[in-house]
Amino acid sequence: MTQKKQLALWITSLFLSVGHAEVRPDSALLKIDASGVAVPVQSQHLRMGSAIAPNGERLEINNQYLLKAGKPWLPVMGEFHYSRSPENTWEAELQKMKSAGVNIVASYIIWNHHEEHEGQFNWKKNRDLHRFIALCEKVGLKVVVRVGPWSHAEVRYGGFPDWVVNAMPTRGDDPQYLHYVERLYTQIAQQLKGQLWKQGGPVIGVQLENEYNLNGPQQGAQHIKTLKAMAQKVGLDVPMYTVTGWDNTIYPQGEVVPVFGGYPDEPWGVSTTELPPKETYAFRFDSRVSGDLGAQTVATAPGTAEADAHLTPFLGAEYGAGLPAMYRRRTVVSGDDIASMLPVQLGSGVNLLGYYMFHGGRNPMTSAGTSLQESSMSGAYNDTPMISYDFQAPLGPDGQQREVLELLRPYHYFLNDFGASLAPMIVKKPEQVPANETDLHPLRWSVRSQGDHGFLFVNNHVRQYAMAAHPEVRFSVKLNSETIDFPHSPVTIADGRYFIWPLNLDVGGTTLRYATAQPIATLDHGTNGMTFVFAASGDIPVELGFNASDAAYISAPNASLTQDNGHLRIDHIHAGSDMTVTIRRPNAKPVRLLILTEQQARHLTIGDLQGQRRLIISEQQSYLTQRGLELRSTNNRRFHVEIFPAIATGALKNTLPQLHEMADKGIFQVIEAEQPAVDLTVNASLLREAKPVAAVMTGGLAKAALEPKPESFSAAAAWQLSLPNLSLQKALASPGVADVLLSIDFVGDIGRLFSGVELIDDWYYSGYGWQVGLRQYATKLATQPASTLTLSVLPLRADAPIYLPKESRPDFKGAAQIADLHQVRLIPVYQLSIPAKTSDKTISH
Repeated sequence: MTQKKQLALWITSLFLSVGHAEVRPDSALLKIDASGVAVPVQSQHLRMGSAIAPNGERLEINNQYLLKAGKPWLPVMGEFHYSRSPENTWEAELQKMKSAGVNIVASYIIWNHHEEHEGQFNWKKNRDLHRFIALCEKVGLKVVVRVGPWSHAEVRYGGFPDWVVNAMPTRGDDPQYLHYVERLYTQIAQQLKGQLWKQGGPVIGVQLENEYNLNGPQQGAQHIKTLKAMAQKVGLDVPMYTVTGWDNTIYPQGEVVPVFGGYPDEPWGVSTTELPPKETYAFRFDSRVSGDLGAQTVATAPGTAEADAHLTPFLGAEYGAGLPAMYRRRTVVSGDDIASMLPVQLGSGVNLLGYYMFHGGRNPMTSAGTSLQESSMSGAYNDTPMISYDFQAPLGPDGQQREVLELLRPYHYFLNDFGASLAPMIVKKPEQVPANETDLHPLRWSVRSQGDHGFLFVNNHVRQYAMAAHPEVRFSVKLNSETIDFPHSPVTIADGRYFIWPLNLDVGGTTLRYATAQPIATLDHGTNGMTFVFAASGDIPVELGFNASDAAYISAPNASLTQDNGHLRIDHIHAGSDMTVTIRRPNAKPVRLLILTEQQARHLTIGDLQGQRRLIISEQQSYLTQRGLELRSTNNRRFHVEIFPAIATGALKNTLPQLHEMADKGIFQVIEAEQPAVDLTVNASLLREAKPVAAVMTGGLAKAALEPKPESFSAAAAWQLSLPNLSLQKALASPGVADVLLSIDFVGDIGRLFSGVELIDDWYYSGYGWQVGLRQYATKLATQPASTLTLSVLPLRADAPIYLPKESRPDFKGAAQIADLHQVRLIPVYQLSIPAKTSDKTISH
């Protein structure tokens, strides 16, 4: 036995004691009965399409969950609109999504992006659907295509081409309309030829229509049935057909499956003040249907989804990973505002975690140079920017990683590795629950369980509302064979805390009765054993519970072990890179429990590198490709990355001389590198002073603030932005620079950025940062006589009847309006690639 092992066993025996420690009598014991028999699974009652791939793998659906290869499957789906992003960035952006734990890409096929003029279809460049799907398959992502024909998607006429709207009735079984819809579907089917699941491709689902609650002549459930039959007729044969399930949606039972959503605010609303607490933060025990999600039609009959709940699984498609910018209501959300929805939705029974949007984008213009955005000027309910579709998404239009992505990833990894266990589990309701979504006093929590196993879900965060701290909390969860009261030492659940904790989790053959830490992932090291990765829940002390009979096999050198009434408790755990609990059972592979800090979990990426699944911790954006590990660092040329298990670096040093290893940090290998510094400046010179603008008009369908008419921009202030052309082009040509972001900090109403007279981006002021990646415009800028852009800022009136976050409301200092440019910067995005191979031979490890 090595000295290290002897020391570990000695420390374990030192802390291992037998006795009974009293629980403080003033602690709150929150109770739930999570016992009961399993709910019967129903299958074969949903009339879906071909479920078998050429390799024999099945993708199926029952009344509770999805199945892949015969096992329950709880995937993560993220919306990414290919036609709103440059085609040369698709592969890298899809790799970022996969590295973030996304399994399925959803995308609208927006009709007026493809058939602007009747009969003239465009499937080229940024509209090349076939290539986009091929890249999804290459990266390893499944696909759900949202074929409409009506999309909404904050697009002009909901995606209908002008010539359709002008010539015929829509969204019903009108023969003329159906003729053109069938032609569209036929074109889509041709683009997807060879890419359907039954053909060995990644396309597993089709969403028909969107937000459909119409029930007039030639409408209603029959219309959805018509669309499905038409899709199948032209060859769109897939394992799953869906429709959106909110706002009294109507569909034919058994023919399609509803998908649901929820957002942390309502930018499509008309209020100019903060909203009451949203139901998105309250657990659901009775209904799957969220409130107003912004459907643009008014229902005239009850929806189908509520009556259908026992026949279909609870699937999500539009849980807001951000929020869109709308003129009258400019909401800004934090990462916690988004991530705190996850324990709520999963703890309410969601079995497909679908986001809208996961990746931001920009609207294309028509061939005539006009905008395709949703606008009150074209009769829409909302006004949105002409170009920007940023959505405050986890990945920005130029691939920027936002804070929210760091908070979402651990949940995605959890679903990737533990979703098969969670999917069949049934939602259980605590003894005490809030009266409604506005009741902020009782702790919000639930349990999903099956037999003696389960997960506990807690959310104590509600956007824009302070939540009371819950001191001295313990939970009592009754399962089929036992009741687990935990933790031993009561904890305080502070305002803003949200998490998932396991109950009777199998960790490589040993039962972890409970943990006050969130499970994230598993790593299988082959004969070297397994690692189960957990994250501490902020400042809540980490406590692990086992059966006392397992004590002989467990060591935790940096913690305390106590036997108590037939159970083993491990506490005084200080999470970090070296906090591991080891389980060594006779004739079994060793198991390690790694407890990371919450901050480490935020910076965690998991994926395959050098032929093995690894943990990668870095404050820089990191994602994995077939070529290796890619790192992106905004305005910081120094890279720091921690990797477990360690990679071989000997050969890498020959190809990356700037890379060097540091002393290990716990079990993690530490690598640092730096790129040459890039110094870029941009000069802004005033071209035009702002002029007085007229009062913001109100009206339209929403009877609220309307975006100013185009003529209003004659009063905008304007600046010429002079770019350092030679140094900018040199920077963009450097292997150490991925992009250069133009950061624009202005205060006003609407900002617009022009190259010559071409509008390349726009922005509604809200206090949320505006950035534009310049790589996509490098060629255009290089060919101009002078590298200049023009920024115009329409003044914001002090009396504008719009909603702005309190912290972003400008100080008008008594003036009637404001249009100021505070700062313009050029921010380099440095890059570092750690290849999986440095020659024709893979590096050994």
